[in-house]
Amino acid sequence: MKIICIGRNYTNHIEELKNERPDEPVVFMKPDSAVLLKQHPFVIPEFSEEVHHELEIIVKINKVGKYIEPKFAHKYYDDISVGIDFTARDLQDKLKAKGLPWEKAKAFDGSAVIGDFLPKSDFVSLENLTFELKKNSETAQIGNTSLMLWKIDELISYVSQFFTLKIGDIIFTGTPAGVGPVKPNDILEGFLEDKKLFRIQVK
Repeated sequence: MKIICIGRNYTNHIEELKNERPDEPVVFMKPDSAVLLKQHPFVIPEFSEEVHHELEIIVKINKVGKYIEPKFAHKYYDDISVGIDFTARDLQDKLKAKGLPWEKAKAFDGSAVIGDFLPKSDFVSLENLTFELKKNSETAQIGNTSLMLWKIDELISYVSQFFTLKIGDIIFTGTPAGVGPVKPNDILEGFLEDKKLFRIQVK
């Protein structure tokens, strides 16, 4: 499986990091080794002193697709969840300043938290979903899919122009404002509507 991530998909997060609003989705990848194994803590890597949490809605692809039209994109996933795109922000800033790729800051081992999946049929509309990250029982990030620049189906259609989507692939759909650093002993919990879909400890 591969992990396809979308950057700069919420205006408030673009403003938060003082980035330019893109004309089309920003896409980057994480390898399967980035997945944080179930029941494992997230260990802050030695090469970073400022790792940020980025909570996102994620979807799991259920069949092979290429050049998918937006009107058919809903047929390519049944399950959704929330996840974290951990980012070594200090390293990313250095790489961006030099015009270099972000992979070392975004795709390191354990940098992708994948919550428990729920059937999308559980929800009235995927375009009005509230999701939340609690850090040590206090809200750290909260977002709603109504604020996405590109909706889930649009993202699936877009990325399928470049990459064949395969069963089990995961798409991270972008993070809202509120990203921030994690430190040892933090407890992070991810919610989709009122359902808690992951709980991890930081070490």
